[in-house]
Parts: sequence; structure tokens; C-alpha cells
Amino acid sequence: MNQLQPGMNAPVFATVDINGNSVAIDSYRSRKVLLAFFRFSACALCNLRVQQFIGRYPQWQSRGMEVIAVFESPLANMKTYVGAQNAPFALIADPEAALYDLYGIETSEEKVQSTLADAGTKVRIAEAAAAGFKLTPEEGSNFHRIPAEFIIDDNGIVKVAHYNRLITDHLDFAEIDRFAANE
Repeated sequence: MNQLQPGMNAPVFATVDINGNSVAIDSYRSRKVLLAFFRFSACALCNLRVQQFIGRYPQWQSRGMEVIAVFESPLANMKTYVGAQNAPFALIADPEAALYDLYGIETSEEKVQSTLADAGTKVRIAEAAAAGFKLTPEEGSNFHRIPAEFIIDDNGIVKVAHYNRLITDHLDFAEIDRFAANE
């Protein structure tokens, strides 16, 4: 699997979000982008992260940064689960994992097992439950998908390519905030 590195051009794609709106990475030129690849739309930990993005989005958007969130789930599941949060940014259903392949997002049973064994995972699961997100299986989902997040500058260049070591190992919000603020 070819993973992206900082300094590379972000691979170009065009698709539609769960509301039928066109989403083309090229149309985001002149704006910064946080492109996040999640597991599946019912994933409690992923839904918690989306909720956190929603809370920060007005600040990020005011600084010229957009968010695109991709899930390896069919559209109907997206609308039932993560879509119920009414995110103010693009949520993309990619059940065939075409965008995942384009960005080199991995599947790893070993990393899932490491996540389940990690002491911090129970804390994250409790946070998700407190926010109303239960551990819910999604039929046909890729349980071993590992999330990744990319910070892309206004010229379409990858500035940060964060491939998670664990399901719960996301980019630090301080780093995202600094990028949004041009620091």
C-alpha cells in the first residue's frame, strides 16, 4: 500500500456527499482541508471524532479550512448513523473503498487487536458512550479498517499525512488548530 508523504500532491477525486452535493478535492484549492478517513458509519469512536470536528468546525471554517470526512459504508448506513449528526461539512460514503485505496489507507487486524488491548481505548469508549455513541456493529463493514487524517494546504499539497497506529490515534487537535490558524 502506497502511503502519502508530506510534500506530495493530494490525490484528486470527485464524488458526492451523503446529501448529493458534489465534492471534488480540486474545488477546495485556495482553502485548507482536513481530510479524514474513518472506519464505518456506526463506529462509536468515529462518531465521537466527528462530533468533535463539528464543535471545532466554525472556528476552522472562519480560518479558511474545510473538512471532508470519508466512511467505508453504504449511503443508507451513513444516513442512519453518522449522518444523524447533521455535520456542516461533507460526509462521503465510500463502500467500495476507492478513496481509501487512492490515499493508501490500511486495513490491519493487528492494529485493531492492539487498539482493543490499549488501556486508553476503554477511556475513549466511555467518552463515546457518554456522548451517546454505542459500540454498534455495522453489517458488512470492514472492522479492521484503520483511520487516517490528512492536512492539505490551499495549493493541494499534503502537509501532514497521519496514518493511525491505533484506531484511537488521531491527529492532535492542537496541531490541526495551528494549521488552521496558519501557525
